[in-house]
Amino acid sequence: MADQRATPVADTNAGPTEPPKKASRAGRDLPAAIGVGVLLGGLAIVILNFAPKGWLAVLAVAMPIATHEVVRRLREAGYALPVIPLLIGGQAMIWLTWPYGTAGLLGAYGGTIVVCMVWRLVGHGQREQPVNYLRDISATVLLATWVPFFASFSALLIFQDHGGSRTFTVIVAVVFYQVFGRYVLNSSPTWTESLALVLVLYVTLIGAAVGVRDAGHIGMESLLVLVPEAIRNRIELLIHVLVMCFGAAMIYNGFVLGSSVASYKIPNLGLPEAIRYVPLVLSGVLIISFSVEHVMALVQGKEVVPSWH
Repeated sequence: MADQRATPVADTNAGPTEPPKKASRAGRDLPAAIGVGVLLGGLAIVILNFAPKGWLAVLAVAMPIATHEVVRRLREAGYALPVIPLLIGGQAMIWLTWPYGTAGLLGAYGGTIVVCMVWRLVGHGQREQPVNYLRDISATVLLATWVPFFASFSALLIFQDHGGSRTFTVIVAVVFYQVFGRYVLNSSPTWTESLALVLVLYVTLIGAAVGVRDAGHIGMESLLVLVPEAIRNRIELLIHVLVMCFGAAMIYNGFVLGSSVASYKIPNLGLPEAIRYVPLVLSGVLIISFSVEHVMALVQGKEVVPSWH
């Protein structure tokens, strides 16, 4: 006799099943996100209106978190960024706006970039040649500019008249732009990141050349003030000649490196890879020109008037 087994039958009296909950487009709990946003917005309003200088402490806490998050994402993509100088430099940018204003911010920003370049160069040991150095430094400069440098602009605003209101306006404008781009445009151009990296190279290297003209780079002048003026002038002439040699090295190496990758294209831009090295050559030319200006001024007993007042 055949073995008969009962076949399970669906329970038709269970009632209608609940439709699956629709996931948030943002990928997070939307009510919780709104609550956190309202809380942080209220905190910002209170601090900016009743204790504007407390905004520095808020930035000092938020910037390391934001920097670490971006570094973590870039590491997942294979980038190797110098985290420690980025974090320390970000704090320097924020806090130096208090006593020194714009000069403190620019000095800390320039120092951060230089330290990051050296850190990435020797971070894996002096015997090991760095891999993807230019790519990683470009991302480092972009991160240092995007997060702590731009955030420090809001720190500069609080020391102006109605600084709290100005800072709050900037925050609202930035948040509105982010919301508009995500939920209205609903897409981001693929070329923006590549273009930003290229533009950061131009701004940084040409800015470094301007720093040579305005004597804005970090230097050890404590020993120069102790020597006689005649010896001091000779030492300064030697310094400018050495800087000219450095500018010539930038021109040569920029031309060689640019020529070696001229046949390649930048992803998402379609432009030759050589344009990444054009600012290196331009910066070298400007550095030599500005150094010659300093040499002529020393010979004539004059001083070069800084262009940044």
